[in-house]
Amino acid sequence: MKKKFATLMKIISTIYIFSFLTLYYFETQAQQLYIKIDQAKIKKSLVALPPFQYQGTVAANSKFRTIGTTMFKTVMNDLDVSSYFKFIRQDAFLEKTSKTSLKPFPADPKGFKFSKWKTIGTEFLIRAGYKIVGKEIELEVFAYHVPQQKGIFGKSYKGNIGDERRIAHTFANDFIEALTGKSGMFLSQIVVTSDRAGGKAREVFVMDWDGYGVSQVSKHKSVALSPAWAPDGQSVAYTAYAFHKKEKTRNADLFSYGLYSGKRFLLSSRKGINSGAAYDPLGKFIYLTLSQGGNPDIFRMTTDGKYLKRITRGPAGAMNVEPAISPDGKKIAFSSDRSGRPMIYTMNIDGTGIKRVTFAGRYNATPSWAPDSKKIAFAGWDKGHNDIFVMNPDGTSLERLTSAVKRSGKYANNEDPTFSPDGRHIMFVSDRTGKKQLYIVNVDGTNERRITVDRHNYYKPKWGWHKR
Repeated sequence: MKKKFATLMKIISTIYIFSFLTLYYFETQAQQLYIKIDQAKIKKSLVALPPFQYQGTVAANSKFRTIGTTMFKTVMNDLDVSSYFKFIRQDAFLEKTSKTSLKPFPADPKGFKFSKWKTIGTEFLIRAGYKIVGKEIELEVFAYHVPQQKGIFGKSYKGNIGDERRIAHTFANDFIEALTGKSGMFLSQIVVTSDRAGGKAREVFVMDWDGYGVSQVSKHKSVALSPAWAPDGQSVAYTAYAFHKKEKTRNADLFSYGLYSGKRFLLSSRKGINSGAAYDPLGKFIYLTLSQGGNPDIFRMTTDGKYLKRITRGPAGAMNVEPAISPDGKKIAFSSDRSGRPMIYTMNIDGTGIKRVTFAGRYNATPSWAPDSKKIAFAGWDKGHNDIFVMNPDGTSLERLTSAVKRSGKYANNEDPTFSPDGRHIMFVSDRTGKKQLYIVNVDGTNERRITVDRHNYYKPKWGWHKR
């Protein structure tokens, strides 16, 4: 794990600077926003994405073609997930893209013609070519706004063989930012626990948001729970039932693991539960649940594990668990059964101002904040199964996002929500296939799709950025 993260190369993204006199199609003034996010929910833009052209001097072998196909499919999936676009079928193209260059005519005598793309209703055209020299991939991409017959940008991305998915994700981010003013989330990752290591153990894994690039973090050969990202993206915290030789028992201890250093630190091994880690936005404190021989309550702890401050006290033996810190650092959302059944509550960061914000259903759990602190997602038990809901922090504007049926005809459980870093998507766990797999859905409940397709089970994903 240490070696893998330490050797991940940083993708170099070089922006070509074109002369206005030689390539007048490219924008030279202040950035124009081509897609307004609010309007994208009503109308999707038509985008043409031809296959990426191999432009190397050495004849393309099967490995080279596979690299190009991987980058193409990755970009297509990213743009499809964004929900901004509708793709034009390749059989509707009026030009053979393999016969034209990446640039337009007449700037390039062999260039494509905007008129051919305008006729089929294209709004955005992406032309990309790649070459492989030694162990290095170079992807050259041009994005065009067809109605205005001008370029949006042209960039070159370089990386080693094996980095093709990361190169593609980087372009997709840049393309979304060029059109909307906000970068995509395609370089984000998740940390999650899973049984994919084999046996009855659950270990911690880090993977790309789309399920690729899986790396195992923990090797306790026991049960790991509730992973969380540190704000700097350099480490993760999690709980694992670790064996204590002196007592000859296992305890739910809290650990931190450095993704670059490969070093593991024991943060808290207080007797009982040490779980539910949530960092404050500045990374100075960890909020967690401790039982210490009694009922679980929420505590604030310094990141070295030395200093504690109690945040909740019952009442009357109530459990207070699953703290989630708002990104603005002002509020804590948590689950508590102080009303008789587990419900979602919020409070100020110092524990004052406790307010119940959910009232429906048998129980509600696993709250997760949107990046702008304006929404909370949670899993709610309703009519015999869990579904994902989203609401305002005060409990108003409650909306159900999920509903799925198993092959047996029974409703599936959808739980453990986590917001994407751009706030446009929610990842969750669903058992609709018989296994607990990862899915994502837009915050308005549209464009639901499966992320993991395997025979493993996944638990409590947390979406974040791993700063490589």
